[in-house]
Amino acid sequence: MFQQILDPIAGSLVISALCAALPLVLLFVLLGVFKVKAPKAALASLALSLVLAIVGWRMPVNQALSATAAGIFYGLFPILWILVNALWIYRLTVATPWFEVLGRTIRSISNDLRILSILIAFCFGALLESLAGFGAPVAISAAMLMAAGMKPLKSAVVSLLANTAPVAFGAMAAPIIALNGVTGLPLHDLSSMAGRQTPFIALIVPLLLVFIVDGRRGVKQTWPVALVAGVAFGAAQFVTSNYFAVELTDVVAAVVTVAAVLLMLKVWQPKETVGMGGAVEAAPEAAHAAAAVGAVAGSRDGGSAATPATGSGAEHPAAASGPSVPTDNSRPEPRQIWMAIAPYLIIIAVFSVAQIPFVKTWLGQVGSVTFAWPGLDITDSAGKPVAATKFKLDHLKATGTLLLFSGLLTMVLYKISASKGLRIYRETIVQLRWTIVTVTAVLGLSFVMNLSGQTTTLGFALASAGGFFAVLSPLIGWIGVALTGSDTSSNSLFGQMQATAAAQTGLSPVLMAASNSSAGVMGKMLSLQNLAVASAAVGLDGAEGTLFRKLLGWSLGLLALITVLIFLQSTPVLGWMVP
Repeated sequence: MFQQILDPIAGSLVISALCAALPLVLLFVLLGVFKVKAPKAALASLALSLVLAIVGWRMPVNQALSATAAGIFYGLFPILWILVNALWIYRLTVATPWFEVLGRTIRSISNDLRILSILIAFCFGALLESLAGFGAPVAISAAMLMAAGMKPLKSAVVSLLANTAPVAFGAMAAPIIALNGVTGLPLHDLSSMAGRQTPFIALIVPLLLVFIVDGRRGVKQTWPVALVAGVAFGAAQFVTSNYFAVELTDVVAAVVTVAAVLLMLKVWQPKETVGMGGAVEAAPEAAHAAAAVGAVAGSRDGGSAATPATGSGAEHPAAASGPSVPTDNSRPEPRQIWMAIAPYLIIIAVFSVAQIPFVKTWLGQVGSVTFAWPGLDITDSAGKPVAATKFKLDHLKATGTLLLFSGLLTMVLYKISASKGLRIYRETIVQLRWTIVTVTAVLGLSFVMNLSGQTTTLGFALASAGGFFAVLSPLIGWIGVALTGSDTSSNSLFGQMQATAAAQTGLSPVLMAASNSSAGVMGKMLSLQNLAVASAAVGLDGAEGTLFRKLLGWSLGLLALITVLIFLQSTPVLGWMVP
């Protein structure tokens, strides 16, 4: 048996905490200063953490290696099992013309760049973040905004800022699931807490987008639709994460927000339209176009809700039996729009069925295995067994498995052959190969630090800040995401430390752990990976520094706002919001 030690280095908690922080410092220095690639930086930090665990914290070699293996396994399942299958579904849609139909549908709703910034960067970007992540939402939305007439630099800034809202629940809630894995705190409590923080940011982001696009005039003229988008997105995030399924939070929020904006545009239009040529008086046809496209939401069989302009209707082999796929720039027919959004509807349906009580119970009974990780026999400094040594493998009801089933249904609907689907799956794994290395190394690092006691030492040291830790906690999450470029990685690294420090200071571990995720996403727009993706997407190679300077103020401003919220949630003022 190995018992964790709080102050193994010179019998000093301060010195021990400084040593425990070295792997994290090394990771950040390699990423932020020396621009080392994330996989190499993560592996180097893992190696240093292993040395410290064995030499400094006196963890037996076999248990240190077993802890590494446990972290790698958790990185593979469920985290990467989610990411691979989510990205696979996205790539399935891109392999057919239906993805372009979806994009063209959004662009056909309005020719006002302010409204398009909400629909494309905020709504469509959130939908992509729910599946693809890893810069794909930023790259695709920036390219679509450029195609609509927005300048390259502004397209990149808008897309990066819009990506803030959905990240905490991105990739089918992978960040929250990772947080649950490293802290052992209830998944529902963590998702509920995050769902009571991120909506306040979602409420503001659309207003910021229209301000960036058109300044004060943009806010003055389009605040009604921006407010509707923010309220709809935030409310859907809250309801889904608290009362439905955390995995579907971003999918539901994006779909609900698109519907709300469409309905809004049926009855309201801005006085002017801001396009490539500047502001012009809104044409009456704009309202009619929005109404026609919006009618799709209320007509499943289409009818005459939206009649496309005359153009070719060449059919794609992948959807031979479905409605024709237009190959020009005409507005798609309602049935075509339903086909374009079908993969997201399938995901919602599959996860909804999995939440039916008797189905959920059955999946848990036949598809759940709990076991102690071999080679680990660890107690904390008080002599209590460490919960992280036990694993619960929900192989049937796991998010990744449900996504795999959703992908198979998408293949059937789009008539994608098994060989093509398998090829796309293989290409997905190849695309994620370095992400797989990074995630498994970061989870290995996290488990070694948690099980050796390094994280506990850091947590106890940070607890000396007392109630002020409620202010430090969001900053820690922000730094983690800004440097690693991943809310999942930041949660894996700091989740347990946040929970430990919270418990020692009398704060809620659920609140502080969730805050690491909710506040951390404000740093996503400044991460080197996202800046590089955005620069490349708009054809401005080397513009990372310019984007950083333009976004720094917005990032810090949003961080300050959510820090105030989190601090108030740690006090009796808003303490009632904590589960």
